[in-house]
Amino acid sequence: MQPAAHPTEREADDVPEGMKPRSAFVPTEPGAALLGSATIWEILVAEGVDTVFGYPGGAIMPAYDALVNYPVHHVLTRHEQGACHAADGYARATGRVGVCVATSGPGATNLITGLATAMMDSTPLVAITGQVTSTVLGTDAFQETDVLGLSLPVTKHSFLVTKAEDIAPTLRKAFAMARSGRPGPVLVDITKDAQLTAVPFQDPGPHTLDRPAVPRPEITEAELDEAARLIAQAQRPVILAGHGIIQGDAVEAFHAFVAKTDMPVACTLLGLGCLPADHGRNMGMMGMHGEPWVNTTIQQADLLVAIGMRFDDRVTGNIERYAKKAKKIHVELDPAEINKVVPVDVGLCGDAKTTLARLMPKVEQADLGYWIRHIRSLHEVDIARDCLNPAHEPVGMTAPRVLKDLWEITGGEALVVTDVGQHQMWEAQYYKHSTPRSLITSGGLGTMGFALPAALGAKMARPDQDVWVVCGDGGFQMTACELSTLAQERVKVIVAIINNGFLGMVRQWQEFFFDRRYVATPLQNPDFCLLAQAHGLASRRVTQREEIADAVAYAREQPGTVVLEFCVVAEDNVFPMVATGRDLDDMIRRPGKGDSQGSGQ
Repeated sequence: MQPAAHPTEREADDVPEGMKPRSAFVPTEPGAALLGSATIWEILVAEGVDTVFGYPGGAIMPAYDALVNYPVHHVLTRHEQGACHAADGYARATGRVGVCVATSGPGATNLITGLATAMMDSTPLVAITGQVTSTVLGTDAFQETDVLGLSLPVTKHSFLVTKAEDIAPTLRKAFAMARSGRPGPVLVDITKDAQLTAVPFQDPGPHTLDRPAVPRPEITEAELDEAARLIAQAQRPVILAGHGIIQGDAVEAFHAFVAKTDMPVACTLLGLGCLPADHGRNMGMMGMHGEPWVNTTIQQADLLVAIGMRFDDRVTGNIERYAKKAKKIHVELDPAEINKVVPVDVGLCGDAKTTLARLMPKVEQADLGYWIRHIRSLHEVDIARDCLNPAHEPVGMTAPRVLKDLWEITGGEALVVTDVGQHQMWEAQYYKHSTPRSLITSGGLGTMGFALPAALGAKMARPDQDVWVVCGDGGFQMTACELSTLAQERVKVIVAIINNGFLGMVRQWQEFFFDRRYVATPLQNPDFCLLAQAHGLASRRVTQREEIADAVAYAREQPGTVVLEFCVVAEDNVFPMVATGRDLDDMIRRPGKGDSQGSGQ
């Protein structure tokens, strides 16, 4: 897929010399002498890579010099962390391996947060870094860091390459590892002398791993039979749907499984979109800020069927009292996750698509109408306490109202990339996702600053898709420099800054648990509209709900990225909230008129 705003689409005089259109690419003949620097791009092209995100520097300069001969579009981000997040967004939008490039020392260390983000959310990514010449390794040479040691805890694997002949096989193995099993990031650190050495070129071809990165046991027929038996006996079953359904290309199989078993579905944050939001069995998001009736349903269940999720603390609440009446089936690719947090009765260690295909013939067509009616009765009670109910909505324009209006105006068809904080939870609650890969967010690591560069990558991966950034005023400023990248690449995303003048989620915790001592959370923000204009981008400030539709229409008319600043109620809170250590159904609820916020239970 060609990226948006590829240099070949621009006027020739407007293209930097290093980005001029290349002639037709002809792969290097086996055995021909080739510099290690060129070998990097030779293998990337062979792997189908057409876009990389990076930032040059001394130790990786030979690779950049070789790039001019290859049909790979390089996106110059303004920070290496932005490059890693952009590659992450590219990968999440497509399911393909994302690629980022950086130099040694600070260039490589700036990737670490992005690598940890990709690792926690199982994003396939290959990071290529330059390293100082091998003869000075270990001498504290200029811009030398132990990137291998730094990155190993936050990658599936990291490699140090010191010989030119090892570049091709190592890169091939890195791509195989990134996409195999439970996907994740892999780092390849290449010394400068390896890049500058010419050796006979040999492409070993796509790598086949000798064994899985994490060996897993085969699912037996007895285990499948036991799972089917538990499903048949259950009176109050619930499916817990996670990111693995989307990552494992199991959406179609999952829909069939839901249709046959008739089970209600609760989604993790990263699982949103695996089942249409308006599907009769989709209850929505569970967990710390999940729907109250969803959390109550899970606690009342007699069977949980967890698929492609890992029972993290934001989903379970107090483990000691989590769904105590329920038997538990766990379908999970990574064997390390089964029984790690929640003991289960049946662990089916395999990818969701294959496992569901094997389980389907063993389960019977079901009708759980009585259970569904009970769940709907729980829902009816909660509707009255919804924060958009006029009886509870604060005076002024609220973030939930903005996000619900954005969902209605866009018809739910946009690809939304969120940052981390209150706006992230409100988006999950009020922007209803009906297709896989329509929500990209940092779930496991919770990385502020993720959204803007990740949206850049997502848009370049899917240039015909409407891409929105939903971010807070705090997180936006962490990577606001990438507005320059969006402007230079002529890529269009619409940035919705939810500006409440605080680090909102931290402030909410301070309100609930620290007696409203707002230490280090109020923000003195710049003029976001002027900031956008400084980058040559259009902008608009919205202060009233009546202005939202016009602002969106204006943004859609503009040719490039647009920044929309939504000035919302400052001290609004995300409800419900399961406080740390509390049971999943023991939630702080939105208080009614006259109550103090945070006191409702």
